[in-house]
Amino acid sequence: MAQTQRIGSRIRERRVMRGLKQADLAQRAGISASYLNLIEHNRRRIGGKTLVRIAEELGVAPALLSEGAEATLVQALREAAGRALAGRSEQAAALDRAEEFAGRFPGWAQLLADLARQRSELETTVTALTDRLGHDPQLAASLHEVISTVTAIRSTASILADTKSLEPEWQARFHRNLNEDSQRLAQGAQSLVRYLEGAPDAGAEITSPQDEVQAFLEANAFHFPGLEGAGGGARIDAVLARSEHLQSDAARGLARVVLERYVRDARRLPMGEMEAALEAHGMVPEALAEALGVGLAQLFRRLAMLPAEVAGPVGLAICDGTGALLMRKPALGFAMPRSAAACALWPLYDLLAQPGAALRMRLRQGDVRVLALAVSEEAAPARFDRPALTRPHMLLLPDPGGEAAAGFRAREVGMSCQVCPLADCDARREPSILGGGF
Repeated sequence: MAQTQRIGSRIRERRVMRGLKQADLAQRAGISASYLNLIEHNRRRIGGKTLVRIAEELGVAPALLSEGAEATLVQALREAAGRALAGRSEQAAALDRAEEFAGRFPGWAQLLADLARQRSELETTVTALTDRLGHDPQLAASLHEVISTVTAIRSTASILADTKSLEPEWQARFHRNLNEDSQRLAQGAQSLVRYLEGAPDAGAEITSPQDEVQAFLEANAFHFPGLEGAGGGARIDAVLARSEHLQSDAARGLARVVLERYVRDARRLPMGEMEAALEAHGMVPEALAEALGVGLAQLFRRLAMLPAEVAGPVGLAICDGTGALLMRKPALGFAMPRSAAACALWPLYDLLAQPGAALRMRLRQGDVRVLALAVSEEAAPARFDRPALTRPHMLLLPDPGGEAAAGFRAREVGMSCQVCPLADCDARREPSILGGGF
């Protein structure tokens, strides 16, 4: 029986494993129980939105139902081999024999796939921790406080141990200092542990106005329904006042700039028009920009600020002329640094040398693959005393498919040099802790 003809059997197996009744799954997926019964007995073909809805209810990827566990396992092995053996002569042989290996030794193949996944997760955690260690002033201050307190305790203890006789008054004072410093050390250590435990969460422990704005945007999923429609600008103050993430005046000022731009983009591209255009043209930015009569940069911002149920998973990065990230919306597993030190291989930075270009390329960051579209927007025109100021925009969309289908190879990129595992990279500006392998 062909792979596509076994979809129904896999659906039934997954449903039984989750303890769901056929009628319950059918109701959740928006189809009739009789139709689901025909699907499960491989008497009706299934695909598209129906397959996606059923996969969501069963808590599995659609590919696991349409292609089976073996195909998913083979793909995982190919990705692991491609990453581990990149540039080596053994790579082609390993890729060609991945399917044979999975078929003959499924247990070992699954173990290798699991180890590759765990390695990727560990690298992500190390990336987040290292980014904080290298760029976080609050962490540096916390470590300095702990070290200073330890030094004070050691000094006081040394005096008590080395001085044979102390007046009761001085002895009591030193004991009191020991007690107070010990309490301070305990509190500092507890705070530091809580901080490090929250490392993978980009919104934890805000340390700067930019971090406050980032947490504010993430808490609202980068979408502000109250600012849509007429009069959105008049409601900016209310949106800012309600946020618990904007603690400083500087952060509120930066957030106001973002929201004012949001209102301008929403006024030019109303929600209804965006939904209609997406329905007519799909997620094809060139066609959308032409149909709506706007520039690509403004369209990129608007797409990134739409709800996920309207535009799907969309990521966005905007930088200024120095390369500093002005805005970042991570998506699709593509990691972006908290600091301005992003990977120089991002197409975003190609536009600093060719601001009039429009770039389209596939990117590979570890096991993550995305489609990146990059254009520049003129922020201020050229004058006799300065060049034109541009702001490159990079939109991230789901990878359209394999390299052969897309017609071009993926460019391997990192997040930042400090935590990049890419070897022999001409764009590297500092050593990586992952350079020798993880």
